[in-house]
Amino acid sequence: MCNHMRFHLSEVRKVMPEDSFYFSILRNPVTMMESSFSYYKYIPAFSKVSTLDQFLQDPWSHYNASLPNNHYAKNLLMFDFGFNNNEKDERHLNLSIALIAKNFNLILISAYFDESMILLKNTLCWSLDDVVSFKLNSRNNKTKHQLSLETMEKIKEWNSLDWKLYLHFNKTFWRKIDESMGREKMQDEVEKLRDRRRQLMKICLQEGGAVDPSQVKDASFKPFQYGAAEIQGYNLNPHLDDRTKMQCQRFITPELQYTASLYDKQFPDTVLKASVQNKTTQAHSQTWKASKAKMRQRRNLNHQGAENQNLRNSVYRKRGSKSTAQTNLPNMP
Repeated sequence: MCNHMRFHLSEVRKVMPEDSFYFSILRNPVTMMESSFSYYKYIPAFSKVSTLDQFLQDPWSHYNASLPNNHYAKNLLMFDFGFNNNEKDERHLNLSIALIAKNFNLILISAYFDESMILLKNTLCWSLDDVVSFKLNSRNNKTKHQLSLETMEKIKEWNSLDWKLYLHFNKTFWRKIDESMGREKMQDEVEKLRDRRRQLMKICLQEGGAVDPSQVKDASFKPFQYGAAEIQGYNLNPHLDDRTKMQCQRFITPELQYTASLYDKQFPDTVLKASVQNKTTQAHSQTWKASKAKMRQRRNLNHQGAENQNLRNSVYRKRGSKSTAQTNLPNMP
């Protein structure tokens, strides 16, 4: 199971095997807040301010926990793990951290993504190619904003639960590395991973890297755009053989399209049924549209005929003579 979801262990266990390996990845709450403000600019908490600094000057005047989607504006990590992101009690935070540590086999850190992938690979006995990837869902530099030290401190204060949670699991992350393989071996494996990524990017990508959404040539690989962010995508090298092209496509497929592809594989019967129903619905819709168009045309003709008759009667009344009136109607529709 891999998707956008708010974690609820008892619900997840209803569909996952008992021996499932649970892992997650944390983003630094400071950079996440800057990103959230750009991406979710139109949620109620952010919609009436023009800058993140303006919001942070008096966040409680803009933030209302009861309004939809406002969880993106405060302690989003805590919310996603299924806890109360507006709780102020320190005991609540400590209990939350303990439950996360108990339920999740591994907590990774996005700021050290390559190190995280090596740790995941070694924990699950995977190969290097199992964890090599291209960076997806990334904004271009035009929509990124440099934060001042003062702003960073305000973000930490506003998202205090997330910040403390992040500090805790950042420590456990490096502790796992030290205990399992050591920093020197980790660095060696990270370099191998980066070399493999560079090799694959050279093979797969036309420009050698990410491009702005307006420059993505194949619309099926264009990332979903939302808020004030401009999410970058990729263009494949032309003339790739079929096998290489398929592998490269997997690297550049955005999350929504990739989720749809996974869904197709996991629930083929449901997808086929939905496809048939969709085609039937489209056919009915087209038939209904054609029928409505004919009905409109018929009404227009009837209306036009009634108008013509009214006009003729009016002319007859004005002229006072039927024969005279008829000689004045040759150009009437």
